[in-house]
Amino acid sequence: MEDIDMHHIFELGLTLIMIAAGITAISKKLKQPYPIALVIVGTIIGLVNIPALSPLKDFITEGEVFNFVIITLFLPALLGEAALKLPFSHLKENKGPILALAFGATLLSFLIVGFSTIWLLDFSIPTAFVFAALMSATDPVSVISIFKSVGVNKRLATVIEGESLFNDGLAVVLFKISAFYLLTYIDLGAVGIGYGLWEFIKVISLGLIIGGALGYGFSKLTSYFDDYPLEIIFSVLLFYGSFLLAEAVHASGVIAVVVAALIFGNYGASIGMSPTTKLNINNFWEVAALLANSVVFLMVGLEITKINLADKWGLVFLAILIVLIARSMAVYLSLLFTRNFPTPWKHVINWGGLKGSLSIALVLSLSHEFTGREDILIVAFSVVLFSLIFQGISIRPLLSVLGLNKKEEGDKEYEELIARGHRFETAINEIHTVKKNLFITETAAKEVITEYEQELSVLQSKMEQLFKKYPSLKEKQQSILQKHALYAQHEAIEKLVKEDIISNEVAELEHNLITDKIVELEDLH
Repeated sequence: MEDIDMHHIFELGLTLIMIAAGITAISKKLKQPYPIALVIVGTIIGLVNIPALSPLKDFITEGEVFNFVIITLFLPALLGEAALKLPFSHLKENKGPILALAFGATLLSFLIVGFSTIWLLDFSIPTAFVFAALMSATDPVSVISIFKSVGVNKRLATVIEGESLFNDGLAVVLFKISAFYLLTYIDLGAVGIGYGLWEFIKVISLGLIIGGALGYGFSKLTSYFDDYPLEIIFSVLLFYGSFLLAEAVHASGVIAVVVAALIFGNYGASIGMSPTTKLNINNFWEVAALLANSVVFLMVGLEITKINLADKWGLVFLAILIVLIARSMAVYLSLLFTRNFPTPWKHVINWGGLKGSLSIALVLSLSHEFTGREDILIVAFSVVLFSLIFQGISIRPLLSVLGLNKKEEGDKEYEELIARGHRFETAINEIHTVKKNLFITETAAKEVITEYEQELSVLQSKMEQLFKKYPSLKEKQQSILQKHALYAQHEAIEKLVKEDIISNEVAELEHNLITDKIVELEDLH
């Protein structure tokens, strides 16, 4: 890569963030999954010759830059944010399917893809299993963002998120063993297999120990402070420190971050974080994750355009087919003995096992001397593009077909009553405004207003009947009222400070009390 000064790198980075933020904002406004939009736009930008964006494309698609940004800069933040907000109780309730998918399905997928590519694509053993490791990693970001927009069962979302957190760690371990040690193990025969298993156990165990120790240590540290900006800094040091320390001793950085963040977000939160701190740490990492995801998916789109598919269409088609079949076999076989797990959920988990940025970052980290690197690049990039665009776009229709995005009982009737009530209230307000502005008499307006008030009265009685039938709807309305009331109180305190009526010290105390109540409210719902 040519020498680029730091000022120019900053400009390119800022341009990338601006494009990513713009696409994400438009997608969210249109209620569409932003990761897919970013990949598509990134691909278009990569394919179309836009002179102004050429330096950006050249810089971002440089293998080392892409690898550093995805793996070292963004991966600890993304994994940490997801694990931080995952309650132990949810993991415990769903440990059966999560472990079956994260370990059983990942290993099954790895073996099926590996042996299939040796047989069907004529890949060498290391090439085949490196590709298999890349295809074992699932990327939950796209699917979770779609789930949030259509409202899917929380347990299903927890299982997918739990699988992907541990599955990524396992896939990275399998990739490193396949890329750097596999041939040596094969040459050593039975002894080599023993070495391979030891390496596998060692990398995962060390990751668990480092993550566990640092997670526990930082949890204890936060208990000595009640200062959320400082505790946010502790969380940054924890996520990146556990990742880099684990990688430095050749352990799994991914597993270390996930374990550290789980302990910090559960044990640490219970012994050392006030509700105010919890809310602020979660908000900080939510912003960081949105920024990271936006940049990552745009970069994936730009990077994908670097591959040349000229005479490789047959290879690509077969690779996609192998990966889809392997994923299906792995999911259904691993969940075969899991009780009380609906079959439609299995279909969603199967089709929702998207490949993403981690697969591309790992393949780019392969040495240029690695035999079969170009073939792996082509098939891995193609599978990721197919996965993110075709599978990503079809998740929403699949959820509809399987009936998994149906609203709760009473929701449709409730929404209809709310819509009509809002209409009538708006009409009454408008009549009062017009009456005042155009000097319309009380007599003329009264009859029209009375008509609307009668309609509202009928609606109120219907709503009361609905509340008796579905008490959760009343709770939903009360929750909205309480939240808005608390935010209004927060603003009222701000106003008193600005007018110099109360001191900053009193304002902070009141703000903390209000924030604590907001957190309690969110925990209840």
